[in-house]
Amino acid sequence: MSGNHALVFGASGITGWAIINQLIQGYPEADTFSRVTALTNRPLTAEQAIWPESDKLQVVSGIDLLTDKGQEGLDAEMQTKVKDISTVTHVYFFAYIMDLDPAGEIATNVKLLTRAITTVENHSKNLKFVVLPTGTKAYGVHLINDMPFTPPLKESMPRLPEPHASNIFYYSVVDALAGLSKGKTWKWCEIMPDMIVGFVPNNNIYCLAQTLATYLALYASVEGKGATCEFPGTEKSWVIKSNDSSQDIVAKFSIYCSLYLETSGERYNAADNSVPSSWAEKWPVICEYFGLVGAPPPKGGSGPQPGKYIEEHLEQWKELETQSGLQTGRVGNERSFGGFQYFIMTMFDFDRQLDMSKMHEAWGKGVEETDIKGAWWTAFDRFRKAKIIP
Repeated sequence: MSGNHALVFGASGITGWAIINQLIQGYPEADTFSRVTALTNRPLTAEQAIWPESDKLQVVSGIDLLTDKGQEGLDAEMQTKVKDISTVTHVYFFAYIMDLDPAGEIATNVKLLTRAITTVENHSKNLKFVVLPTGTKAYGVHLINDMPFTPPLKESMPRLPEPHASNIFYYSVVDALAGLSKGKTWKWCEIMPDMIVGFVPNNNIYCLAQTLATYLALYASVEGKGATCEFPGTEKSWVIKSNDSSQDIVAKFSIYCSLYLETSGERYNAADNSVPSSWAEKWPVICEYFGLVGAPPPKGGSGPQPGKYIEEHLEQWKELETQSGLQTGRVGNERSFGGFQYFIMTMFDFDRQLDMSKMHEAWGKGVEETDIKGAWWTAFDRFRKAKIIP
């Protein structure tokens, strides 16, 4: 065994989950890591997470990076709960706390990162690499039609101008990590996916695959297999170009970077394929998994909105849960908020495809790509295995 010890903050999130999954299944080699530690805030077991059994894995829940006991309190808790913390070599920092106030979001997430890296450094002298995710908000995609850059979006593009730059927490956490790394022997990189397609064991309002999985499973149950399901966006958003980022591709590339990058502080787009796709291509494939016929939006309008449809058929969903022995609590609550789905599928009605050349050059001979089924059907299979959909 190598002696490498991976520590994943935010291991119950979309990419954090996938990093754990890939590491314990032996990516890139079976003996690359001797220990894998999954840190979560909310309670989670390996069985709930549907991770394969592994002697390498320890799951530690209940770690609060923002504990009011300060850095010393966090250090003490990590020392007590994380076995062999002194051997940690690789950190994958995928923890995040949303705050609708930009200043609050920046302050909170910089504090999360700073405390996490500091506690690792305080315990381990073996740290080699830190992976930090950001995303295409760094290119201004959230500004909708005011996005200042013309796609394909490339890593060499500058930061957004003010007043936007001061409201992007990504920039602040990147700067914080750069500052923490100064004078140190460990390296770091920034991974920039677009919309991540994947499974989560706990509810996550940013998991579009979960929203669509519950919606389309219910739609097929109510309307019948073979029913037509119109796209819940617009004619304009139906044809825009983008690159999905499946959790497995993002996880594998993150791991690869942490092991083989020779330079520090690089940023990389991370997505499934060098050829962008549209909802016109994806929606029929997504619906096919559930035995439905995916159709374009109606002229001048949109198909049923997933959140509203589930709300209107909540009793049928509860019946489906009972009949199929499903987990409960996945719909009809604040953690099944449909706003993200509307944002991605309707408001994002402009091209935002990524330049994938830097990622593919860095990955070299190990580069992997996947298609629509590889991303979406894999996620749906995992939701089914976890008894979240029938």
